[in-house]
Amino acid sequence: MNLYPQFLVPVIAFVVTFLLIPVQIRLLARLELYDSTKDHKIHSSYTPSMGGIAIYAGVLVALLIAMPFSEWVKLKYFFIGTSLMFFIGLRDDILGLTPIKKLIGQLLPILIIVIFGKLSFGSSILGIPSISFPGWVIFLLVISAFVLTTNAYNLIDGLDGLAGVTGVIVLSFFGLWFFFAGESYLSLIALSVVGSILAFLKFNWQPSKIFMGDTGALLIGFIISFFAITFLEVNENIGDDFNIPFSSSIGTLCCVLIIPVFDTSRVVIFRLRKGLSPFKADRNHIHHQFLKLGYNHAQSVVRIGAINIAFVVLAILLRKQSDLVLIPLVVVLCLLINFALKWRQKNAGTNTKAV
Repeated sequence: MNLYPQFLVPVIAFVVTFLLIPVQIRLLARLELYDSTKDHKIHSSYTPSMGGIAIYAGVLVALLIAMPFSEWVKLKYFFIGTSLMFFIGLRDDILGLTPIKKLIGQLLPILIIVIFGKLSFGSSILGIPSISFPGWVIFLLVISAFVLTTNAYNLIDGLDGLAGVTGVIVLSFFGLWFFFAGESYLSLIALSVVGSILAFLKFNWQPSKIFMGDTGALLIGFIISFFAITFLEVNENIGDDFNIPFSSSIGTLCCVLIIPVFDTSRVVIFRLRKGLSPFKADRNHIHHQFLKLGYNHAQSVVRIGAINIAFVVLAILLRKQSDLVLIPLVVVLCLLINFALKWRQKNAGTNTKAV
């Protein structure tokens, strides 16, 4: 296996993004295009947004150099979809979209890649081999998975560096796994995004000089969704000769995507229990819980990133176990983490009163 492109492509993407971001910061500041301070946000100053512009530019330049034209044609609906999602995020960052309008806008690139790109997975990954699900059920499941994963990633973009670190961990896993699964060009795409995000993190780490914005969060969320669904399909059909298939496809994805999955699930459950809209912004995300414990942005991101890595390692160690084993284990661990955070906050509050 030739690993040279897998090392070179993220380096090219890193350099391009690293060179573009300072120019973008200066230009956005001059045009007074800032990320506004709202009630649910934790930043107290105005900072340029739309970091996704430089991220996507770095990815495109790197892939234009490394990928043959035939692969661009083969993956044309993926690139059309990512470009449309990029412009939807750009539109939202500049002029603003209501949650419903944003959701409707996202359906266009998702439908293009699912219908024309024939992105899907087999019914056997649902763990019920005796039941054959009709095509329209699988279609709706794929669309739902795309929408939920894309927006779950967007929702975690609340701390300096958090979305970037999560994206690096998730896409590094996909980049390496697809390479060893024989899908070298899918690997190149994932690793090129990793390179661009790493350059972005240099300017997004606390104190942040630029935010990712929906331009970047929706773009990266869309790409992660694509790889997640493609992982299900490839993992289901890959031969044992590769020695890398996971017996628990869905459980593995839950581990890899644990931060957006866990965070979105707990926030939605909390809002519904309070009789609030799931779309209503608040300060109950997992990163807010770490901030309540007195950690700053960087300390919180490091701890959340460590949780993500720990779950990825867990999935690798238990790759021969079924969904019936891994998924309940993930749920129990998430409940324990949630309980531990609440217990720590309660203890911290008690200690503060005692002082």
